[in-house]
Amino acid sequence: MTKETTIRAARLKDAEKIFALIHRNSDLLVPRSVGNIVENIDRFLVAEIGADIVGCAAFQVHPEIGQPESATVEIVSVAVRAPYRRQGIGRLLVEGVADKVSAFNPKEVLVLTFAPEFFTTLGFHEIPKKKVMHKLYTGCINCAKHADPFTCPEIAMVREVR
Repeated sequence: MTKETTIRAARLKDAEKIFALIHRNSDLLVPRSVGNIVENIDRFLVAEIGADIVGCAAFQVHPEIGQPESATVEIVSVAVRAPYRRQGIGRLLVEGVADKVSAFNPKEVLVLTFAPEFFTTLGFHEIPKKKVMHKLYTGCINCAKHADPFTCPEIAMVREVR
């Protein structure tokens, strides 16, 4: 990891830089509009080196109807600019988001990813996508990349919290 990396809560002025970072990784991430990023800015962390944002990660909560204590938190929009990868920045971002959401005491933390090896090193394990139908309904149903979430090559992974 680069020594001068800072992980911090995103600010409104970061929205366009976060958008650009997600857009640069659109082959691996679900696209987000600037408006969506602004609406959810309190759910983003950024990695900053000097004045440059080199990474981001966020979360969203998927409730269980009738069982709010069983909500699942999904870590989303994890991206690190190519020259800064493999320096521990992604790990810091994911762990930072996990720490932030631990105050909610979620049942588990979920990711849908094309990088299962990375998330395995963080304690996540693969699960069948059918176990996360709530995510498929709220997120994947609007994805323009794949016609069917069950044929999408993303891997569903969880890390139990409690």
